[in-house]
Amino acid sequence: MTATDHVATFGERYLERSRDLGRLCVGMDPHAGILESWGLGVDVAGLEAFSRICVEAFADTACVVKPQVAFYEAFGSAGFAVLEQSLTELRQAGTLVIADAKRGDIGSTMAGYARAWLSDDSPLCADAVTVSPYLGLDSLSPALEVAEAAGRGVIVLSATSNPEGPQFQTLSAVGGRSVAQTVVDWAAGHNAARPGGGNVGVVVGATVTDPPDLTDVGGIVLMPGVGAQGGATDDVRRIAGTAERWASPNISRSVLAAGPDVGALRQAVVDASGAFPQV
Repeated sequence: MTATDHVATFGERYLERSRDLGRLCVGMDPHAGILESWGLGVDVAGLEAFSRICVEAFADTACVVKPQVAFYEAFGSAGFAVLEQSLTELRQAGTLVIADAKRGDIGSTMAGYARAWLSDDSPLCADAVTVSPYLGLDSLSPALEVAEAAGRGVIVLSATSNPEGPQFQTLSAVGGRSVAQTVVDWAAGHNAARPGGGNVGVVVGATVTDPPDLTDVGGIVLMPGVGAQGGATDDVRRIAGTAERWASPNISRSVLAAGPDVGALRQAVVDASGAFPQV
């Protein structure tokens, strides 16, 4: 690659795709209740059928698709094989895929996670992966190095939608800022050199009552909690503020409730996406 070549960042690819499809992130969450409601077994065959239907329904309708790794991991190597196939098919279709793995460790272990989820030669390669900063922000360096080289995303937990999150995330850190704000500011610092959007994103729930300031984030803001957890369109707008173009609301249950019919799922994505156009 020459000095003039440019590897598109995850942020740039997100903005480009969201202009046509809106900003919605659809969750692929094959938990037992969803599989059963679709008339599928809570087994590898059911997992495979669920994933095949979701790929067909979401690949060209959703801006971002986010498989929850835990539900695949529960089935061991066979579950990972289904996830590998789904990741490959979605990415081949041009869909942006976030592996919701929430990985976090130090040194060579974090480097291993980075290779697993962000390297071209990994069967689990996704466009981005969620990570935890609670071993220290610098512990994420191995993932950032792989992400920057490949134009992939590292999406860091900041202010999550679960009610237990504030126990740590609202505590004061360096300079009196909350832990959540410290994470956002750290992400913004890494993205600052990428005016079109960087590779570092953050997770900020749509149910958060005292959110961090996202003004300068410069990367995707994944917003779980819309729909079944109580977050609404107005909450996304309130929390994102002037960074609304980066806010990607994550909806899972209310979309998946339309399954297993592919046509109904596709329409559910289109309908939900209409509430979150690119601004």
